[in-house]
Amino acid sequence: MKTTRGAKAPRRPHASAADFESLGLAPELLRAVNDMGFTSPTPIQAAAIPAALEGRDVLACAATGSGKTAAFLLPILERLHGKRRGVTRALILTPTRELAAQIEEHRAELSRHTRLSGAAVYGGVGMRPQEEAFRRGVDVLVATPGRLLDHFQNDYARLDGLEVLVLDEADRMLDMGFLPDIRRVLRHLPKARQTLFFSATMPRPIAELARELLTDPVTVEIERKQAPASGIEQALYPVPQKAKVKLLVELLRRGDVGNAIVFCRTKHRANRLAEKLEKQGIPAARIHGNRSQAQRTKALEGFKSGEFRVLVATDIVARGSDVEALDHVVRCDGPAASEDYIHRVGRTGRAEATGDAFTFYAPEEEDGIRAIERALGRRIERRTLSDFDYGKGDDEPLEIPLKDRIAAIRARKAEERARAKANAERRAKRQAEQEAGSGASRNGGQAARRGGRPSQNGGRRAPEGQGSAGQPGSGGGGSRGRRRRHRGGRGRGAGPNA
Repeated sequence: MKTTRGAKAPRRPHASAADFESLGLAPELLRAVNDMGFTSPTPIQAAAIPAALEGRDVLACAATGSGKTAAFLLPILERLHGKRRGVTRALILTPTRELAAQIEEHRAELSRHTRLSGAAVYGGVGMRPQEEAFRRGVDVLVATPGRLLDHFQNDYARLDGLEVLVLDEADRMLDMGFLPDIRRVLRHLPKARQTLFFSATMPRPIAELARELLTDPVTVEIERKQAPASGIEQALYPVPQKAKVKLLVELLRRGDVGNAIVFCRTKHRANRLAEKLEKQGIPAARIHGNRSQAQRTKALEGFKSGEFRVLVATDIVARGSDVEALDHVVRCDGPAASEDYIHRVGRTGRAEATGDAFTFYAPEEEDGIRAIERALGRRIERRTLSDFDYGKGDDEPLEIPLKDRIAAIRARKAEERARAKANAERRAKRQAEQEAGSGASRNGGQAARRGGRPSQNGGRRAPEGQGSAGQPGSGGGGSRGRRRRHRGGRGRGAGPNA
């Protein structure tokens, strides 16, 4: 561990790795730490917490699973404990929904004996509960950049009282293209604030961003950048591509692999692997970018609870899923870069615990494995499984070739277009028939109305004073004529006796 700091604010007693009491935390926080089973600070906690409690900016570079979430949460909760409520004073920016939910869950556990509140703000779920959190002024807000910017378009989302900003997994946010969003978020925040900057690696763009945001920071570096956590036992399994699924199933059946996160290179491979495991009677869930937030949450919670033995994932959970007592991490594909390898195997052996990390690699992936070993500075153990037929593979490949997938997509689109065309033609034909039937019905109705009042002269009106048969005195006109003639026969002025 290396810590560098300037000479400014008075320092609290520096924490030893022996206990949390020396950190100067409130009794309520110490009680929560004890409830969670934490006995002593990890190196990142022992170095970062005192500096953050002094109000200093912190730049921390620590490996995945080093305990850095508590390293920024504990000083934030200590700072806000006892302050007036109803004002959001801390904002934690993080790259993924899963990580945001995990940090908020961790925050709730650490503040359980206080009145401090918090909320997670991320996409894929409704905005109304998040809007209410803004309006209530929760003490701590954990957010992904994109959804936070959505809220900033509304007047209720103002963070004028912000005191602390945390950027967690800053390098991951860079990888996911969030750097422009982060700069837009910063325009909505007070310039006078404390900033805590945490990153597993420190590429040049992240170092430049840190220089822009931080003022005279305390810099903390934990462990080598190119090394997984010390408690991880690593092994490589050379295996042909076609036999990778069968090898994983066999390791699970023999008990060599317990509960495990299994990483795949693509979402397509993750889907097919999960389906194949289910067919073999192994409870498995999948999580990747094409899954809805509800599906991802259900999969992760089911894996934590033991409902699923295997969680098949892409790199969406390489950082951001905190699973206790994780036995194994398995990579079904050789990673493209050494940093990817480190972050994936870092899912086990978290916070100085122990775990196993296995990587399956085919002959064509040998070059990538050698690059990882050069970065680590040592050779990783190779293992083979006894009584396993490496020559017999799966009849169906784990990944359908790209050209075949494209052809299948085109065929499906053509079928959809043909069905849409046929449906449109049926609708047009049905509409034409209905219109024709409606026209015939109207014409028939008119004819029926005319036919209901027929006349003997073919429908022509009889001349005045002429009956319908053309005879004088016939019909109503004839009757009136007879009355006139009867009256006229009496003569004008004739008396009754005439």
